[in-house]
Formats: sequence, structure tokens, C-alpha cells
Amino acid sequence: MVHRIDPIVGTVLGVHLWWYGLSYTFGLLNAHLYLNRHRGRLGLTRREAADLALLLAAGVLIGGRVLGVYHQWPLYSARPELIPAVWIGGFATHGLIAGGGAGVLVFSLARGTPFRDVFDALAVPAAVILGLGRIGNFIDGQIVGSLTTLPWGVEFPYAEGIRHPVVLYDGAKNLLVAWVLARLAHRDLPAGRLAVLFVILYAGLRIPIDLLREYPTTVMGLPGGQTFNVIMTAAGLALLAVNLMRAPARFPDRTAALPGVDQPAGLGWRRAAFAAILLGAMVLPSDAARDVPLEYGSRHPGLVHSALYPPLE
Repeated sequence: MVHRIDPIVGTVLGVHLWWYGLSYTFGLLNAHLYLNRHRGRLGLTRREAADLALLLAAGVLIGGRVLGVYHQWPLYSARPELIPAVWIGGFATHGLIAGGGAGVLVFSLARGTPFRDVFDALAVPAAVILGLGRIGNFIDGQIVGSLTTLPWGVEFPYAEGIRHPVVLYDGAKNLLVAWVLARLAHRDLPAGRLAVLFVILYAGLRIPIDLLREYPTTVMGLPGGQTFNVIMTAAGLALLAVNLMRAPARFPDRTAALPGVDQPAGLGWRRAAFAAILLGAMVLPSDAARDVPLEYGSRHPGLVHSALYPPLE
């Protein structure tokens, strides 16, 4: 296969909308709908569910950007004006997970909701977000694997030879993890178990996939993403051991704790803010800073290669 997919959905008032960004729009919207559908189990009102969706979405995008900038610090330290220029790309998957987790933790601490219950509830939509994001990566054609002679290899526009479509492997893995977790969610698991399994399955199964990927950056002597895969897997196994040793507290259904009347007051601005995040995510390309034009204000995809702009992780 020769990759000839246009990464741009369309252009509105001179601003390009990317399939990669749209994949996160769909993923975050799915998380919002999932939370509203299951908010009774967490004892959340509609307003509280909206707050949680907002914090999750903001955390995902902020965390992904922070780690993306860290991975490519030589570029951004030399051109700090590019740090807020999210339309040129530069997001890291492990940062998306860490940022989303931080947003959920802030909500749990502020409201006093057991954070293990909230993380369990969000394990499935988190895997879906990551699965859709990898499909967006493939459409943008920015992340490639090692050379291959397999019949499903892909010839990408910015790489020589036929390559493994590693992001499709990872995307399929993430959606499979979502399916497994959805099946397990119907069982009477101890609180926190589903979230821990998400961490282990996501990172542990990504390790062999990333062996087929060419990483431009290293962290602690390993390819950038692989370092975080190992750390996440080790942390997940440690948390699983703790979870197994703890008293088997179950994830209770708190529907009865909901107030008799779920007041919609304050939902308007929350919905507007969430909609703004969803629309804003659509301007995000997939790590396109490897092809930033010399005048980065131009949002047309790459085709301008320069040693000043090495690839992002």
C-alpha cells in the first residue's frame, strides 16, 4: 500500500482541520457520553459528570503537549514561540495518559469521590481514545515502523522503503484492550482493578509493538516511548500486587446517593467549554513539527524538510 491519504478533513477560515485531531474529538466525546451514561454508578449529577469530562479533556490535551515539548526540547528551546503553536503538532501518547489521569485525580480530590472508582469507570473510554488517536496517526502518515517485506507494509510519504504500519498495530491493540475491559467491567471486580489492568495491558502489549518502531529520541538510554512503556508496565504490576493484597472492596453502585432532582444549573457554560475543547482538538495534526515550514504560520502539511525541525517522538 502507498499512503496517499489526505490528512486534512477540511479548512475553515484558513485553519486546517486534521483527521488526527478529529480522532481525539470523537474519543473525548465518547468519554463524555460514557460518563453520562454511567454516572449513576459513581453517584454523580449531570453537572459533576460535566466537570469530570472537562477536567479529563483538558488534562489529556495539556499532558500530551507537555510531554511532546519535552521530547523535542532542542527544537522548542531554540524556538520558544512554537510551544503554544499546537497546530504544528507535537503531542506524546504517554503524556495524554498522565494528563488525563491528573485531571481525574483533581476531580476526585475536589469532590471526595474515591479515585479508584473513577479511574475504573474511565478505563474503557481511555482505551477507546487511544485507539482512535492511533488511527488518526496513520491517516496523517507521520509515525512509521521499521522496514518490512510483509504484504501489508506501507510506503509512507516521509520515509524510504516499505514500513510496518505500527500505529495501526497499536490502535488495534488499544481497541482490543477496550473490548476486554468492557467485558471485565460487568464482573464484580475489586475497586481499582480495572484501571490497573488498563495500565498493564496498554503499556505491556505496546512494548513488542514498539520494537518495530523507529524512535528519533531516547530517554534513559531506551527509545523514548519504550522507556515510558516499561515504567508504566512496572508501575501497573506493582499496583496490581497492592490491589490483590488489599481487602476486596467492590465498586459500589451509588445511584441511590443521587439527589432526587438533578438540577441542570451551571450546565450551559460547562457544555460550551467542552464543545470548545472538542472543536479546538480538530486543529491538532499528528507530530507534524517534523515538517514545519520555515514560516510556521502556514498550516499546510509539511513537504518542507529542514534539519532545524527533527522529528517528534
